Amino acid sequence: MNDQSVTLSLAARRSHPLPLLLPLDDSGDEEPAAQSDRSEIQGTLKILVSKLDDLSTCNDLIAKHGAALQRSLSELEGLKIPLEGGEKIKAVNERATLFRITSNAMINACRDFLDLAETHSRRWQRALQYEREQRTHLEETIEQLAKQHNSLERAWREAPTLATSTPKEASDEDEFFDAMEDSPAFITVTATENTQRRSMSPSCNDVSGKELQPRRRRRTRIPDKPNYSLNLWSIMKNCIGKELSKIPMPVNFNEPLSMLQRLSEDLEYHELLDKAARCDSSLEQMCLVAAFSVSSYSTTVHRTAKPFNPLLGETYELDRLEEFGYRSLCEQVSHHPPAAAHHVISQRGWTLRQEITIASKFRGKYLSIMPLGAIHLQFQSSGNHYVWRKVTSTVHNIIVGKLWIDQSGDIEIVNHRTRDTCQLKFSPYSYFSKDVPRKVTGVVADSGGQANYILSGTWDDKIESAKIVQSSRGGGGTEGKQKTVYQTLPPKLLWKKYSLPDNAENMYHFSALALTLNEPEEGVGLTDSRLRPDQKLMEEGRWDEANAEKQRLEEKQRAVRRRREAEASDAINDGREYEGYQPLWFHQRRDSITGEKSFVYKGGYWETKERQDWSMCPDIF
Repeated sequence: MNDQSVTLSLAARRSHPLPLLLPLDDSGDEEPAAQSDRSEIQGTLKILVSKLDDLSTCNDLIAKHGAALQRSLSELEGLKIPLEGGEKIKAVNERATLFRITSNAMINACRDFLDLAETHSRRWQRALQYEREQRTHLEETIEQLAKQHNSLERAWREAPTLATSTPKEASDEDEFFDAMEDSPAFITVTATENTQRRSMSPSCNDVSGKELQPRRRRRTRIPDKPNYSLNLWSIMKNCIGKELSKIPMPVNFNEPLSMLQRLSEDLEYHELLDKAARCDSSLEQMCLVAAFSVSSYSTTVHRTAKPFNPLLGETYELDRLEEFGYRSLCEQVSHHPPAAAHHVISQRGWTLRQEITIASKFRGKYLSIMPLGAIHLQFQSSGNHYVWRKVTSTVHNIIVGKLWIDQSGDIEIVNHRTRDTCQLKFSPYSYFSKDVPRKVTGVVADSGGQANYILSGTWDDKIESAKIVQSSRGGGGTEGKQKTVYQTLPPKLLWKKYSLPDNAENMYHFSALALTLNEPEEGVGLTDSRLRPDQKLMEEGRWDEANAEKQRLEEKQRAVRRRREAEASDAINDGREYEGYQPLWFHQRRDSITGEKSFVYKGGYWETKERQDWSMCPDIF
């Protein structure tokens, strides 16, 4: 095989590249398509094998002729020739040896390529099979929807009196929540007007406008977010050769609030708890508690930037005692894993506490954020004690595209005094679903499991409740499942999201409460997030200075951690007990209800603030 044949072979290979991305055949039957795809892959592998054989033949010829060339050169070296000619023969001999080594390496690389192609062929076949199964599932779903549509149309035609008597009333008052695959297996129907008058018995008093009128005027805007472009390469080149924990992430990914302040934003709709504290009925109180648990997600719909990670020992107080009757305190109690403790006490009859540890998983296209820890809410007058946990937050389009956030999962709220429960379902977004995006549904049941209220709405807009007056087993749904039909009163609005302030899109989409969280306050603790310099610089639009300050604070925190580790090592060597880091305002206790260890408020912060004696605070900034 000469040089010309090798060149022609390579030219033919370039003109027939490998089909690395096989097109999906959307027309025709799937089995012939599968056979053609499989035969195309096998044909490609056969071509590769034949080409590898050609290369092996070339390699054998190169080795044969190379060995002969080296023998001839060795014989020439043995002859008596001038010194200059001997040096040239030696150089040619070395080049022939390098040529043989290179040809062997080329053959080995070609074999590796063939093995890789065989491996990927199996992956291609699995990917194609998965796509076919997904298409089959979609076709079955569409067929089920078509059958449901036909059955509903037949039912409407078979009931002419109901359809012709009062069509406007039926469309305005009757609501049907059909049960899809992942939805609750129930249907709700609005009751008649007579039943409405007989069953309506509100027991919660509304909050008066004067009672919620703030006494202090707080700021309503912050500097607009600068339009800084993010150069990913400038970030990556600074990461070369550094440990992952020491890589400085720029503030471009952040918003000028800390995670402690984001926790405090849960109190934006605190009036729901004020109203719940005045409820005589524990079930109606449960509805308001459920609405409060949903309202905490309303601020996240446009907030795709991450908050600042609090430094160990960092605190944040939200003192709204004069305005709304409550005081809130957060403290970063652990750094690895990151955990924050939160305690709120209200003069209007309720106390809330939580410890949140964030666990996250990066799954390629999206990031799942799973808050771990229970939320406890107690009402003083009734002794009702509610416990629930947060759902999973998912940030989509991490790599490419516009970031967007979804909330999905289930929340079970339990009143541990009465054993009442509420099951809330946050439906994940689906392109093929007919439901409204960000849908939330729920059922409030008493201690005997009897459903009393239906909750519905979205986590970014509103939640409504409807009292159940009658329930019955309905007909078979999809896949033969029976649905419960609930006859309810007209829904009552429990919670409605406040409109965002003007120009919010240029102020990190902050709500009215979020705009006030970094507002300077007199007499706060020395570890308060308002005093954190990098966060303040970012809010002022001085991002370069904020990045430098953020790196300084993180390095300072690492130095403190290294000193603690050295002290612990010395204590072990000396046989002494070493007490690790202890939070200033919270201590760890085992919860009597959940059985878990959690950090609870031990008191003293507000008394210390009144004395203005912050000498015990660590220097973290």
